[in-house]
Amino acid sequence: MLFLVISEPRPEAPSSVRGSRRRYWEWIAPLQRSGQVRSVYARVGRGAVVLFDVPSNEVLHRRLNEWQEIIPVRFEVHALIDPAAAQDYLREGDTDR
Repeated sequence: MLFLVISEPRPEAPSSVRGSRRRYWEWIAPLQRSGQVRSVYARVGRGAVVLFDVPSNEVLHRRLNEWQEIIPVRFEVHALIDPAAAQDYLREGDTDR
């Protein structure tokens, strides 16, 4: 299951959370290697955009809670459909006519 997650951290001085930000990158690295994170980008200023590929909502919930333990943030979560699956769905609709 694909989810685009955009984080917005609490407004704090960047220098006061430098250690937490380092821990965040250490936390996300094994998720990238395992494929649970397809991509991750730091946002200009602070925050991140992450494309998760997880097997269930429960796993996403677990990952977001782990993230919150490192850096308290507000999340914007978007469920996504793989482009190939979206195109397959559109082709199926062509046979309904």
